[in-house]
Amino acid sequence: MNLYHCMIELRDGAKALAFAGACEAWMERLRARGAIRSWRLLRRKFGLAAGPHPDFLLEIEVDGMAQLDGAFAALADADDEGERLYDRMHQMIARAEAGLYRPYPDPTQRERIALI
Repeated sequence: MNLYHCMIELRDGAKALAFAGACEAWMERLRARGAIRSWRLLRRKFGLAAGPHPDFLLEIEVDGMAQLDGAFAALADADDEGERLYDRMHQMIARAEAGLYRPYPDPTQRERIALI
């Protein structure tokens, strides 16, 4: 299992509930198609955060790198409805930073992998 972690700040004027609904529509489409295992959207509580912590945190679970690649491919291969759902969510985002995490310690214990 891998966790794709997205820290999200909305554009000025974007409504939090509208973003949550748009995010749910897009994420559930990915989940229903097997492109992701699960997801959850979290919002900062009471504005309590320091440094780089934005208003929203989106966590997307995938079984492995092949499934993550499939999730990115789902965006590239989206039909009209997929594009509409993605655009509806994405147009509300001012800034997003992502990272990829894994459970630790894990059996492979790979801290760095390089082909060259």
